[in-house]
Amino acid sequence: MEHGTGKAIKPGRFNGFLDRSITTREVIFLLAVICCLSPLISPPVALLMGLVIAQFIGHPYLHLNHRTTHILLQISVVGLGFGMNASNALKAGKDGFLFTIASIIGTLVIGYFMGKILRIDRKSAYLIAVGTAICGGSAIAAVSPVMKAEEKQISVALGTIFMLNSLALFIFPFIGHSLNLSQTQFGLWSAIAIHDTSSVVGAAGKYGTQSLEVATTVKLARALWIIPVALLSAFLFKNSSSKVKIPWFIGLFILAMIANTYIPFVQNFSHYLTGIAKAGLTLTLFLIGCGLNRKLLLSVGFRPLIQGVVLWGIISAAALWAVLSFAA
Repeated sequence: MEHGTGKAIKPGRFNGFLDRSITTREVIFLLAVICCLSPLISPPVALLMGLVIAQFIGHPYLHLNHRTTHILLQISVVGLGFGMNASNALKAGKDGFLFTIASIIGTLVIGYFMGKILRIDRKSAYLIAVGTAICGGSAIAAVSPVMKAEEKQISVALGTIFMLNSLALFIFPFIGHSLNLSQTQFGLWSAIAIHDTSSVVGAAGKYGTQSLEVATTVKLARALWIIPVALLSAFLFKNSSSKVKIPWFIGLFILAMIANTYIPFVQNFSHYLTGIAKAGLTLTLFLIGCGLNRKLLLSVGFRPLIQGVVLWGIISAAALWAVLSFAA
């Protein structure tokens, strides 16, 4: 294209964007995202859709997936705070405190010895134990730079945790209904035994509103243990130079919960905010499923998977016995 001077005008960035062709893979992915934002798709179905896309179609924006899911999960969890009562949440947090301490210490100790027995490299075994003990991928992401873990070790731990996390979303509600667990019992159990916050919220939300409130509160209180465990990790792996990342979004969740409890104006809009938050969590699970491609699954290996399964089985069984014995 030319103007009066005879010089060619380069097309702007906007024209370049308009001329860009959209691939079939991108169209399918974007349609799936729209479906996940509708009330028609439940969290387990969203996760399953993501897994199908990862295996047979491919994630067109895989390089953005980890960062996007991390931010989206945090925003959605804060949004859930607008649907919760501070007094009820405080009671749930107290009920789950002793369970949390016992399960974290027990999981880390068992994970250490299992790593030795299975001859898994020390850092991979430790990351799997931390992910199982606290809050899945978030704990692994927080601890790995402190202990200077390599990319391969992080991938092994994340792959192990995410595979089991995906199964939990389907298995836990089924077991809960089979055993006639109360809303409080299921909320406590899922918060202790399911790895990632996203799957905890997905499973508990499917079980009931009270279960969701208990599970979210206990899980986020559990997530605060990232800080002392990260400091312990720096000591164990002799690295005092790395900074520990503090999960600030938990503070925003508490503020949202307090606002919903004591400010009538906020209560008028809380239903809409929690609806948006639940849609965001459904989308988060879809994106997590999209990230579980063959490369990640194959990177895990047999022995780390055994460690993850056994650890998960022990903590799930112990937590179930505890809630059946001591929680109403």
